[in-house]
Amino acid sequence: MKISDIRPEVYEMAERAQARIRPLFDEIDKTAEINTRRVMEAFQDNRVSEGCFAGTTGYGYDDLGRDTLDRIYAQIFGTEAALVRLQFVNGTHALSAAMFSLAKPGEKILAVTGTPYDTLRTAIGLNGDAFGTLKFYGIGYTQVDLAPDGGPDYEAIRRAVAEPGVAAVMIQRSRGYEDRKALAIDEIGQICRCVKAIRPDVHIMVDNCYGEFTDVLEPTHVGADIIAGSLIKNPGGGVAPTGGYIAGKAELVERAAMRLTTPGIGGECGSTLGHNRLLYQGLFLAPHTVAQALKTAVFCAAMMEELGLDSSPAVDEKRSDIIQMVKLGSPERMKRFCLGIQAGAPVDSYVRPEPCVMPGYEDEVIMAAGAFIQGSSIELSADGPIRPPYTVYMQGGLTYESGKLGIMMAVSAMLDE
Repeated sequence: MKISDIRPEVYEMAERAQARIRPLFDEIDKTAEINTRRVMEAFQDNRVSEGCFAGTTGYGYDDLGRDTLDRIYAQIFGTEAALVRLQFVNGTHALSAAMFSLAKPGEKILAVTGTPYDTLRTAIGLNGDAFGTLKFYGIGYTQVDLAPDGGPDYEAIRRAVAEPGVAAVMIQRSRGYEDRKALAIDEIGQICRCVKAIRPDVHIMVDNCYGEFTDVLEPTHVGADIIAGSLIKNPGGGVAPTGGYIAGKAELVERAAMRLTTPGIGGECGSTLGHNRLLYQGLFLAPHTVAQALKTAVFCAAMMEELGLDSSPAVDEKRSDIIQMVKLGSPERMKRFCLGIQAGAPVDSYVRPEPCVMPGYEDEVIMAAGAFIQGSSIELSADGPIRPPYTVYMQGGLTYESGKLGIMMAVSAMLDE
């Protein structure tokens, strides 16, 4: 299946869809412009120069580019400190390090947005019996589910945070592999105020994956103490080759750095091996790239409406992450959708995605991603666990034009079924 195989009727559907959504793009572009200004100001205030792009080896002491980038992230996210490292292997790694900064053995972390993303469940100790989990080290876990309307259950949060032993609250901004909406910045701010009114001493962490630059504010602007995410999602702009970040209160960031490296070393070590330029360039591009992904998601929602399929968010709904959830109803249709996304990719377009067992997931997962960076969620991809109601989660699109073609390929593949 190739781009040339897109059906004529799919082009007609795409024209109707694009005509409806074009006015929505103005608001997305406005957000990108505001965020680009904040990024540019941080680059200029921290005097970025060619010297910042040189890499270090070995221990990585006195890495000008690495340390300057930490300050830039801290300024962009409005925090005291940040830790931006290639040594984070993925977002789950950064989130896990951040969680270990929040509590001591005998204390509890309270999740207030229901059960976390699949891979984080293993790190917490909810799934399996892995060595070194939070549970392994005696750090407890409890949770508050979302309210029936899909939003935070503030009354339940008030009761739970008042329980003895709760040292920290965790918020998942994005929907993950769940049938729920992503949390808006206003909702995150309200959760923070709710928690702090009961327990000012409790630290609040936000899993910020998929959410960066989708709004003009970030969780740390509205009360979160620490956030974490992946560089091969939004803030890497599709250019960062790997890595993750943590930003927040200086004490918490340093504790997380001790978890990433070792106590006594923290963030002082970590060579960059010549990759600094890519991290800087990716962050510079990130607001624009996120806007392209949001436009692709809106187009996907409009095309699913054309097909009569249920998807979320709706076309004109406010977006707080880059994920578009589509309920496809059967494993075969999931496979066809992912086949189309893969066939619409610039890399590995000839590969046929098949469900398989993956580390950290309870169910078989199907993943389509013909990406320049392996596993990069800011590039066009689609994935999901093979379980009812057979929902696929589409995200990314380095450019709207390429993302649009990928969605059209997915629609063609389903029509071919």
